[in-house]
Amino acid sequence: MQLGIRNKKEFMKKRTYNPIKKICLVIIGIILFFSLSGFPYLAQGAPTETSQLPFLSPQKPKPTESKPIAPPRPTRQGPSNPQEVEAFLDKFFTQEMQTEHVPGAVVALVKDGEILFSKGYGYADVEKKIPVVPDKTLFRVASISKLFTGTAVMQLYERGLLDLNKDINQYLKHFQIENPYPKPITLANLMTQTDGSSQRLFGIAARTAGEMVPLKEFIPDHMPPIVWQPGELYSYSNMGVTLAGYLVELISGVPFVEYINENILQPLNMRRSTFLQPLPPNLASDLAVGYQYQDDHWQSRPFLYLNIAPAASLSATATDMAHFMIAHLQNGRYENSRILNEETAQLMHRQQFTHHPKLPGITYSFHERLENNIRTIGHLGSLRGYSSSLTLLPDQNVGLFVGCNSFNGIHEKLSNQFINHYYPVQEKPVPPKSLPNFATQAERFTGVYRGVEYPHGSLASLGAPLGHLQVKANRDGTLTVQTPDLFFPERFIKTQLIPVEPLLFQRTDDDAYTAFGEDTQGNINYLFNPVGSRICAFRKIAWYETIPFQLSLAGFCAVVFLSVGITWLIRSLSHRFRKRRFQDDRLTRLAWLVAGLVGVLNLVFLIGLPIVTWRIGIWQLLYGVPVVMIALLCIPPVTTGMTLGLPTFAVVAWKNKNWSIVERVYYSLIAIASLAFIPFLVYWNLLGFQF
Repeated sequence: MQLGIRNKKEFMKKRTYNPIKKICLVIIGIILFFSLSGFPYLAQGAPTETSQLPFLSPQKPKPTESKPIAPPRPTRQGPSNPQEVEAFLDKFFTQEMQTEHVPGAVVALVKDGEILFSKGYGYADVEKKIPVVPDKTLFRVASISKLFTGTAVMQLYERGLLDLNKDINQYLKHFQIENPYPKPITLANLMTQTDGSSQRLFGIAARTAGEMVPLKEFIPDHMPPIVWQPGELYSYSNMGVTLAGYLVELISGVPFVEYINENILQPLNMRRSTFLQPLPPNLASDLAVGYQYQDDHWQSRPFLYLNIAPAASLSATATDMAHFMIAHLQNGRYENSRILNEETAQLMHRQQFTHHPKLPGITYSFHERLENNIRTIGHLGSLRGYSSSLTLLPDQNVGLFVGCNSFNGIHEKLSNQFINHYYPVQEKPVPPKSLPNFATQAERFTGVYRGVEYPHGSLASLGAPLGHLQVKANRDGTLTVQTPDLFFPERFIKTQLIPVEPLLFQRTDDDAYTAFGEDTQGNINYLFNPVGSRICAFRKIAWYETIPFQLSLAGFCAVVFLSVGITWLIRSLSHRFRKRRFQDDRLTRLAWLVAGLVGVLNLVFLIGLPIVTWRIGIWQLLYGVPVVMIALLCIPPVTTGMTLGLPTFAVVAWKNKNWSIVERVYYSLIAIASLAFIPFLVYWNLLGFQF
């Protein structure tokens, strides 16, 4: 082979001073071993997790299991005796507050138009030992605020000022919502979370009141893209409800916070509740301090100023929330005041969207659940330092509110145990009959599904892998839905599905239904309500979107980039100490310089981004993208541009044969890894500044 030397003696001399060959052989072996070792795992499917962002909460509280706190009651009459209710709740909170490290909690139970029971537990302020008082202590109820925004929209609807089925762009004066689909986005879509938009993470909060942005300015700059046909798929979205709140402000001619106060809070005598941020002086001192349990003690969390006020900024006492529950249970009436006409309230409480007729869906703002054959409507609320739940049983005229000043899961757990305690299943349902010959078509349902509730078109989509589920076919003609336990063994979920209709399945763990969706070609593309009892959707993803493939690709690239850095360093030191700095021609030096820069910079990006995110904390990203992260995001555009030159250098090297075979193979491997890294960056929205 031609190496650009004159004789064998010179060739042997030059080979003596080439330390790269053996290093390259070792590195290539390591890379091949690393890449091939991931193949068995690729066949297993993706590690998954079923958290769906409420999305003031970038990560759902870790669920915990506990034994039922009391045996089922023999009847389904519901709560009636305040003393019995107190005993039930005292036992629950005594156990769960200690287990889940909850500093303070409050509960309010209403029935037949009255407050049946309310009580505070623990402390609103741990340091000052201020106890929680139901009619005094305010809690931030986060996404339960959406119910108030929905109520306001329905008020304007019944006055003839808003049409629920009209294109919202016809109401907007200062900006328009870009919609690539033929179906318009309507208020009905916004109220049922079917407007087709995704989540939003960056910039939804501010550190101070002065940094908050008015709705008129905030929405056009932060509205996420419309990624689904409006009206076809449920996907939780804070920005959709925020937009609905802005329409209330725009159509009424009154600032949103002022409208809610005058038309909902005051008529319901909710004197100790507000959407204002910060709270007015007469209420601020009674706001429960939000806490996070860390390092064996409670740490207070700063007040989060939210730019998405209509979706999450309400602070209220349990007593005031009881008034709101009574009003909705009585179809808009509280005492002598009425916030909605009876027909309007009934319309608001009626199911407006579901992915399948036998699945719970969503009303205008309320989420449906079906537990023990009891239909409930309500909403959860999660915010840093706070968690809450509002549950209405319309047919039983019962409502339950619970609030905590820590981010945990006991609010949802209480709702579940309340239903089991007061409305137990009296007879175990008859096991369903499986569809005959289903085993022959089971494979079309198998695969990996990803929850649709994540920020599309933003680098925050890196959180999407936390919402994966895997569906497998069983030999007995059933399916299994599970979260592979590679990363989250403590949150492992596995349930069996029995086919009862062509696209409908019954779960064996809780007898609830799960459904699949198919496209126009008959291919299965969605999974609906696979776990829990609330509406949710998962999209079937291709093999290259699965976590194992993406991790293997990232790992392969990282190993190559690391090897480039090591090789670059050794090559530089070798040339320096052996005084052979200029033994290579200019093109060779340029080729290795570009490869070295691409490898080192990409490695810095791959390692730096997760470290910066971890050090900053996911909650800090709600304020916006920090400068250090923006600096890191400057790397991919630079390395991508340089990467385009690597194949050219490799082709020239192979054509001229002026490098050793090992060096040419290794350089080609660098080019392949660098080129493969580009689609990885594009897929996760890391190429450019996509916030």
